[in-house]
Amino acid sequence: MKRENLTIYAFIDGQNLNLGTSKNIVKNEKLIYKGWKLDFRKFRIYLKNKFHVDKAFLFIGYLKENETLYKNLKSYGYILVFKPTVKDNQGKPKGNVDAELVLHASAVEYNNYNKAIVVSGDGDFYCLHNYLKDKDKLLKIIIPNEKSESSLLKEFQKYKVFLSFEKNRLK
Repeated sequence: MKRENLTIYAFIDGQNLNLGTSKNIVKNEKLIYKGWKLDFRKFRIYLKNKFHVDKAFLFIGYLKENETLYKNLKSYGYILVFKPTVKDNQGKPKGNVDAELVLHASAVEYNNYNKAIVVSGDGDFYCLHNYLKDKDKLLKIIIPNEKSESSLLKEFQKYKVFLSFEKNRLK
């Protein structure tokens, strides 16, 4: 099967992508990763041009005050899948989208695509990566940065792409 005949979907953990690119990482009081601001419009174009992504599902916690952001993301070509948010112990909103992302990739959208890209460095998606690999549907795992990747992803070396190496193109 040629790549141009494939239908390719991206399943994006919005929180992992945003924090994985933007947050500084300090180890032993030394900065080992300098965060940067991802341009989501450029990222959608990158997914289309580099990986031929037909649909990009962005899983994100819903906050009413972010309506303008959601409108912009939709205009860039993302399909938004919202999770209701709750407040954590510090009063910050939290919307863990892992279950929704796994459900969409393995059931809801499963028959609509040939290959999947999962955007997250989170080890919680290990079962999904394994499932898609076994079904020959895993194309790539895009990891926001090489310093925060889960050790559970070690066995998926041939699928990994580190977004931090594309920083100059995507900020």
